[in-house]
Amino acid sequence: MASLTCTICGFDGDRWSDDDVERTLAHTDDLIGYVLEGADALLPTDAQGTPVAAGADPLASTHAVMHRLHEVAELRRTRAEFQPMVGRVDSLQASGGGVPKASILSAEIGPSGIVGDIQGNRRHHGRPWQALCLYSSDVLAALQGEGHPIVAGGAGENITVSGVDWSRMRGGLTIEIGSLRLVTTSPAAPCHKIGECFTDREWTRIDHAGRPGWARWYASVVTGGTIAPGDQLTVRT
Repeated sequence: MASLTCTICGFDGDRWSDDDVERTLAHTDDLIGYVLEGADALLPTDAQGTPVAAGADPLASTHAVMHRLHEVAELRRTRAEFQPMVGRVDSLQASGGGVPKASILSAEIGPSGIVGDIQGNRRHHGRPWQALCLYSSDVLAALQGEGHPIVAGGAGENITVSGVDWSRMRGGLTIEIGSLRLVTTSPAAPCHKIGECFTDREWTRIDHAGRPGWARWYASVVTGGTIAPGDQLTVRT
């Protein structure tokens, strides 16, 4: 696959496998929808359309999608005020594959996520826009209050945070933790592999489609860095 880079949206073709490209193009409408979610009704009119020509080179088409996501996020940033949210990193988790992910004391984060963390199944995970999975300690506590035996890392998240209003999370938000800079992309779809986290294996309890505000969120890495529990984070547009 030929190299293709973009200094505007940060796209780096060397990071994309053929499978990454195929599965990203299949989710184009979803990814743009997560950036527009909850927007003023007039905003989508300006943001409609993804420049992906039929028969175009797949890598170039994928860059077009990711570039369009960047453009739509920038458009929404200029059209709608967003009060930044400040929270903290509560815990970090990684594994050699699969769930649960075990607690770690610090994390070195590069373009593909936490160094040493591995996705056991790349079919639905591991795209560049799925480099990290984030979740809320406050949501975990609420789920535990319902009787679910879920714990940090049990559902496969890498970074668990507190103090952030999780109901306000959407695609296209910037998360800053020290020098680390992330951009949220999509909610993580739950599956049977995290069934043990829920009473009666009700993993759909955190499905964004049915229960917005309860899902884990994926993020891409714009600028890497090293983080640890206790670090402050800021969520902004």
